[in-house]
Parts: sequence; C-alpha cells; structure tokens
Amino acid sequence: MVEDPKWELSILANVSGFYQKLLRDYLQGELPVHPGLEDEAIHQANSNLREILGKMHRWLQLLDMAITPAMVRQALTTDTDPEIAEALIRYYTRKREFSDNDRDKADLVATFLYRHPRVPGQWEKRGYGLDGSLPLSPFEIALIEILADSDAPLLPEEHVQLLREFEPLREQIQNFQSFNALIDSAILSRVRELKQSFGRSFYHPGVLATIAPYNVVFGDRFDELFHGAIAEIKTFAHTVEELGGSILSNIDGVDVTVEHVEAMEERELLKIDYVAALDKFRRVSKLKKEIDKRPRIRRANPPAKVASRSGGGAAAAAQPARARPVAVPVTAQQLSLEEAKLRRVEESIRIFVRVADPKFRQVVPMRFFNLNLTPAEVEAYCADYLEEKSVRADVGRTLLRSVAVIARIQTEIEELKRCQPATSLWKMRADALMVLLEVARLVHEAGGEVVTHAQNAGDTSHADAVRTSMRKLRERAEFVVRTLAVA
Repeated sequence: MVEDPKWELSILANVSGFYQKLLRDYLQGELPVHPGLEDEAIHQANSNLREILGKMHRWLQLLDMAITPAMVRQALTTDTDPEIAEALIRYYTRKREFSDNDRDKADLVATFLYRHPRVPGQWEKRGYGLDGSLPLSPFEIALIEILADSDAPLLPEEHVQLLREFEPLREQIQNFQSFNALIDSAILSRVRELKQSFGRSFYHPGVLATIAPYNVVFGDRFDELFHGAIAEIKTFAHTVEELGGSILSNIDGVDVTVEHVEAMEERELLKIDYVAALDKFRRVSKLKKEIDKRPRIRRANPPAKVASRSGGGAAAAAQPARARPVAVPVTAQQLSLEEAKLRRVEESIRIFVRVADPKFRQVVPMRFFNLNLTPAEVEAYCADYLEEKSVRADVGRTLLRSVAVIARIQTEIEELKRCQPATSLWKMRADALMVLLEVARLVHEAGGEVVTHAQNAGDTSHADAVRTSMRKLRERAEFVVRTLAVA
C-alpha cells in the first residue's frame, strides 16, 4: 500500500471528482459533496490527513455502490484526462475488498488506457532483449510504473496458462464474418469466465496488459459486425414500413415491429450493463437470423410481359374497361408508376404471409381494410419456385399479381371515399383507379391464358385457383366502374 498519505489522498480526490461529475451528469443535477471533503479542505489538509483519508474511503465506498461499470464506460471519453484514468486503476487495485463490478471497472479503465496512450503508437514499439527474447510490452511496463506504489498480487502458474488463451481468442475474433457467428460462438461468455478465474490476480500488470489489447480488438470487431447487423435490420424494417407492413418477426413469443426497430439506438445498446446488453445482443442476433432466412422476394413480370401472354378468356374483364365513365387514356408512364406500387404491395403481402401465424395469414391487415386470401393465394405468396418455367410458376405469378391489383384497387377506393368530389385529390384517386382498371384487364387476359395452359396440362386444381382469383379481380373492377359512374 502507498506510504505517502498526501499521494494517496490526491489519487482518491481524483477518483472522487470523476465519480461526482459522472453522477451529476447521470442525474442531471447537483450532487452534494461529503462534509469535510471539499476541495479547499483537501488542499489545506496537513495534520488530519489520516482522518480525511478515512472519510474519503468511506465516501468512495458509498459512491461505488451507485456507479455501475456501464456508467464508467460512458464517462470514459476521448476528453478524459489520462491522469484521472490512472488514478482510477490505482484505486481499484488497492481496494482490500473487491467485487465483480470492481473488476469490470478496472477492465474498462485498463482498456481505455491502452486505447488512448499519452503518445500515439507508444504501445506498438517493442525491442528485443539482449538474449534475443521479447521483453515486457511497453503497456505492461507502463502499468508496472502506474501501480508501482501498490502491492502487486501474485500470479500463479495456472493463471499464466490462462493468459495464453487470449491470443488464440483474439485471432478467432478477427475471423468472424457476421454478428450471428460471433454471438453463436459464445466467446463473450468464455472470456468473461476467464476474467473471473483470475480472482485477485486480475489486477496484476501482466494480466491487465494481456486483456486490454484483446478488449480493443474484440470491441472494434464487435462494433463493426453489430452496426452492420443493425443497419441490415433497419433497412429491412424501412422496406416493410414502405410496403404497409408493421410486423418483422416473432422472437421468443413477442412480435418485433417496425416501431421496435426504429427505437433501437445501437450506441446506447453498446453502453448498457453487460448482462442486460448480452440478452439484447442475443435478441438482435435472433432477429437477424429470422430476416436472413427469408427467401429473396421474386417480383412478378411487368405489365408489358403480362400483356404479351394474353390470348383469350378475358371478355368479362374487358367489359369494365369498355364501360369507362370517363375516357381517360392510360399512358405507358402511368402503367410504369403503377407497376412500382404493385411490386411494393406484393412484397409487403409476402412478408406478412411468411411471418404471420399460419392460422391467420389468410387475412392481411392493410391500412383501411383486411385483405382476404384464398389458400392457393397464400401458397403462392409462400412459394420459392416463381422463377421456374413451369405451369405452377405461371399460376403463382398470376395469383400474386391478382391479389396485389385487388389490394391496390381497394386502397384507392378507400382513399377516394375520403376525398371531396370534384377536388384535385378526388381526381387524382379517380385517375389511379382508371389506370388500375387497365392493369386489371391485362392481368385478367393473362390469367385466362394461364387457365388454358393448366387445363391442357391436366392441372385442374391450379386452373380452378386462377379462376377464383380472376373472379375476385373482375368483381373489384366492376365495383370501380359503378363507383366512378355514380360519382
């Protein structure tokens, strides 16, 4: 233990100042100083040094109970004076009784000192001993100097053996290519167990000098993979939201929604307590796995291709188009814009159908209504064969497009109801419905051709499924004509 009371008091005063500032920032208010430990009293202390030291130790014990390792991690920034960090590491190593929290705080401070040397690059320089062997690392030498006034704990041989495990672990960390792989490896738990195994030896300069570089490598790689995973999840959530969906997946019996993902603050997750953070990291990993398991969504053919397949069986759908109450020509640009909307709707419905409970996936919640699907349409939205050149693939693509057109028609009808007649918004919705009537005609014609092909192949079940879907589409188109005629 340090022999100079003034030196010890200066160390404890630095720690106390750091703790009090940390708590003031955390509580966003003033924190009263322990009577007799004001700056002026400490500077004027002379004959009563031992008394003030006793008060300071008791005061710091109280503050220790209020300060978690996560708070220390947040408080250690690039603006932190290295002298404060050195005072903290001296304080933790000199405590007669230490806890898991003390060890975690010392771990954080040692890592901070390694990551922020007083002279950039000073830990990288390393010469050779006269006998050709590697001497102590510069960081370990610096720790020995910082802790020179402390009683260094013993380092038994079994703990020396434990230190040798960190280099292979560091190499393993650098080889991880995904956040899921890192979490599944259980390396976080393994390293924590190793650190706990050192006991009091954890505060030995050799142990701290081995663990701190590992922590830096691990932290950099973890942050990189974690931010990448969160970015992918948020991109996926943004897509789902654009398509009108809200539920991304179900993790441990809880629906994960777009709102949950938008509320994720990855920087805050990286600052919270280890145990709570580990649980959240595992949930992020589970969500990422669920998203990764989704097959890439196949998009249906554009209207031009669909139209080229027309060959008959679509007279009923053509009738609404001929009975338009307003002669509005549909341009190629309008069809192209509508095609983009239909693709987004198809993708939104597919996402919902794939993640929903099988008992409820036939009812898709839209913004203003529920969209009911037939069993064949549900199967089509779950299919992974839509890129095939086969009858079943033609059937699947036709069902996907039919459902999307029906959904778009119903959405525009609901929007039309909410507009005042003869206004610009009403006309915009009416024009959109006219475009959808043309799209419905093309889809119905293509559907007639698919029915013929299915019948020729002897596949009556698929032919019936397309007929049912085309009938729903025709009914919606006829309703549009009646609605616009009345208006």
